[in-house]
Amino acid sequence: MNLNNQTAVESTNSWHGKLNLVYASRHNSTQLITNESKAPLKVQRPFYPEGEKICHSVILHTAGGVVGGDRLSSNFHLQANSQALITTAAASKIYRSNGLQAKQKIEIKIDSGGCLEWLPQETIIFNDAIYRQDLRVELAANATFLGWEITRFGRSARGEKFVSGDWRSNTEIWRLGVPLWIDRQWLPGREEVFASAYGLSGKPITGSFVWIGCNVSSEIVEKARNLLQGEGEFGVTCLEHGLLCRYRGFSTSEVRNWFISVWLLLRMSFLGRGSSVPRVWQV
Repeated sequence: MNLNNQTAVESTNSWHGKLNLVYASRHNSTQLITNESKAPLKVQRPFYPEGEKICHSVILHTAGGVVGGDRLSSNFHLQANSQALITTAAASKIYRSNGLQAKQKIEIKIDSGGCLEWLPQETIIFNDAIYRQDLRVELAANATFLGWEITRFGRSARGEKFVSGDWRSNTEIWRLGVPLWIDRQWLPGREEVFASAYGLSGKPITGSFVWIGCNVSSEIVEKARNLLQGEGEFGVTCLEHGLLCRYRGFSTSEVRNWFISVWLLLRMSFLGRGSSVPRVWQV
């Protein structure tokens, strides 16, 4: 397929979704002051299960899944002292590609005193998918970010493996021009990579959890390690001003329950917040 034909296919058959959300702290309440969207992305109305200071938002992908050629772009801006939790309504599905790469780009800016908890549900990468995701976070002084990514490679419940296709994930977190965490992952869909100890080691599910806010004690690290209940492989590492957890295993519920437990531990230890699990996770 030549470049002109490829561009025509992308423009005709692909979604170019956009989402722009701006949060502001006003009168001791975090309010969603800008909500601009283009299909298939949209956000539900804000709600406040923890009180007015923390705004919860749920993102919807109305097309049901991502196909080759799709371009999804999201921008989240938390103004000074605003507090938000953003999740997704359901697992994201990256379907078999038609030969084109699907892309998702998320840019986050958090001003001084702001805090974002970015907690999307699982992403399922179908065999033969070609997908790239980029996440960049810009933190001001005294701003905090907590986020996770849970990925299932292949519909393993059907016996499917990710042995054909291509997956790339790039994450960057910066504060005042200084990189705090740069993470680049690439998984080509091949049987030998799926089986390799340097790839998936036969385990279809991976997860990354990152907290950037302040220094984490060795006691918190040990507690985070002890919270995992199951057979998955895992690691917990101190970052400069934060914490990193990694998972590789067979169970979505195992990694999700571990990440939720670590999230609640950090919430209580550093943010003074209790347990408030989004209801969409329980559907």
